[in-house]
Amino acid sequence: MNSRSRRKRRPAALALVAALTAGMTFVGAPSAMAATGDEVALRQLIIANDQYDLGLSTWKAVLDRIGSPYDVVYGDSQTLDAGMLVRPDGVGKYNAVLLTNNSLLHQDSTGAFVSHFDATEWTTLWNYERTYRVRQVSLYTAFGTSPEDYCLRAGTEGGIGATPEFATLTTAGATVFPRLKASVRIPISESYVYRSVIAAGCNAQPFLRIGTDVVGVLSPTTDGRERAALTFTSNQYLPQTDLLGYGLVNWATRGIFVGEQRHWLNVDVDDWFNTSDHLQLDGTIDQDPGFSLTGPEVQGIYQQQTALRTKYPLAGDFTLNLAYNAGDADLNAPSQCSSTNTPDPFTSYTRCLSNRFRWINHTLTHPKMNFTTYDQSRTEIQRNLTLGRRIGLTVPTQVLKTGEYSGLGVYNPDPNALDTDPPTDFGLAASNREMLRAASDVGVKYLHGNMSFASHRPSCANCGIYHPLQPNLLIVPDWPTNIAYHTTNPDEETYFFNSFFGPGGRFAFFDHALTYAEVIDWESTMALQHVMSGSVYSHTLHISNVHVYAPGKTLTFDWLNAIMAKYTAYFKVPVRNPDWLTLAKYAADRNAHFAAIGNGRDAVWNRVTNTVTYTPAGSGALFMTGVTTLLGGVQTDRYGTENISRVSLTAGLPVLVRATPRA
Repeated sequence: MNSRSRRKRRPAALALVAALTAGMTFVGAPSAMAATGDEVALRQLIIANDQYDLGLSTWKAVLDRIGSPYDVVYGDSQTLDAGMLVRPDGVGKYNAVLLTNNSLLHQDSTGAFVSHFDATEWTTLWNYERTYRVRQVSLYTAFGTSPEDYCLRAGTEGGIGATPEFATLTTAGATVFPRLKASVRIPISESYVYRSVIAAGCNAQPFLRIGTDVVGVLSPTTDGRERAALTFTSNQYLPQTDLLGYGLVNWATRGIFVGEQRHWLNVDVDDWFNTSDHLQLDGTIDQDPGFSLTGPEVQGIYQQQTALRTKYPLAGDFTLNLAYNAGDADLNAPSQCSSTNTPDPFTSYTRCLSNRFRWINHTLTHPKMNFTTYDQSRTEIQRNLTLGRRIGLTVPTQVLKTGEYSGLGVYNPDPNALDTDPPTDFGLAASNREMLRAASDVGVKYLHGNMSFASHRPSCANCGIYHPLQPNLLIVPDWPTNIAYHTTNPDEETYFFNSFFGPGGRFAFFDHALTYAEVIDWESTMALQHVMSGSVYSHTLHISNVHVYAPGKTLTFDWLNAIMAKYTAYFKVPVRNPDWLTLAKYAADRNAHFAAIGNGRDAVWNRVTNTVTYTPAGSGALFMTGVTTLLGGVQTDRYGTENISRVSLTAGLPVLVRATPRA
């Protein structure tokens, strides 16, 4: 599209806006009396150099995790005009502008660096931001005055490698990022940084510094536009993106947007009542008798759960999910927290403390269910529910975790393969149809999958996969960990980890053998990334990992304490810890949410009435942040300073909610 055709289109768009201002009524306009700039759709606009722009993948990852609808304009192949920013009814198409960088520079045919946008395009964008009061964020900004002045002046510039430098928030930064602790130290790594100063006499506020250098700035323009900018590169895999990305979107949208992000921490401990393989330090694996927990250890695990809650109030309701196999429970063991006068202290302690944990059906005897018959499958699922409830466990019928995620198309075709040998992912179409049918007939709605397997990974963040062979079953995946299923103490876990990932290991990754402290640091950092990015999926561990190897110590809680120590150094908001049925229903709602935003219809925020309207194409659910109910059908969770709402949708029935914008 050339500039001439752009100039032809602009008067038509402005004529429509002028007509609305004069009070003319247009079919489909959310509010015919709204003045120009009073209404914006809850959709974000990303502006990137091209499809390979590093900042594009970063912004997309942030918005995809939130579940916020967005469009992308590519500077190398599209020409920005007013019709791309304003709907025919005068509603602004976007409530935030997210630049990958402040200047969209590229090298032209002469080798000179020039912007992909010409002066007319920049002016068009700025006019839209001013008229519709839309905030702008630049993800990567150089000091200087072109194409506009952010009040940043040259300090020094250069790269930061794998060893991070730490940025801190100013008072203004604490306002921009209300979820972060005011004292947070944000690691900046693998980045090129423009360390800047604020121009003298300029109306700008630094919000992020490395030492005394400015690396984040709030820089309003003299004509009233509001801008924020970072002065360093980021990609979607770096902690700095998890810590800053959501907050920048929240600021840019004034806290009113479609989608949501919270922090979740769930842990499953598999094979309760069962016996585990036991790794020996000579590399052999003891399978007979293997490893089993004692009764007093159940109480020790509960005490460590309580201690975690006490030490870290942000995990104040944290509760383990115990995936159990009741075939090894002793139904004659009384409910008591004592080892005396009981045929099985482990069952007795479990019954005594059953309401201190949550329970998941893990089948009766933990068979691999890749080829079980309908009757075998149904017996394993139903009997485990029956016996579990007989000993006092509160177990949701709707949730099933099969042994080793079996029956879902992933298995090793070699029957003699070791449990540590990687299986083959044949896809969900290779699932055991009889197991699926039996699960459905028992009343199961949600099956655990595994994020290690490509066929189990949903196409949208925090979603599930409706099984192609049994569409009433939703596969909700778990995160695996490298706290190995057959390790019980630090020496065993360290030996395992180095045998796989150390020098000369099976999947050699590190150039030196790690200590136990380094193993826990690595594994807790990996899990923390899941938590910070807003992933709801549970992490899987095993009964061997909750062995009380020393008073008040288990592998599981060593790892959990490390996660929470790091988390609480960053955040003020709690980690949510829903039971598994609630977690799975949330995943189903996220599926419905992404289906809704995929239909092309936008929610519209009227800043005069402070309401948001949305007319759904189908029934389901939509998540919104910064709104509360007006007409019912809205469930709101107060998370930190934000209202996060699940809005029920009925096809064709308009939704009206009240906006609660932030400053």
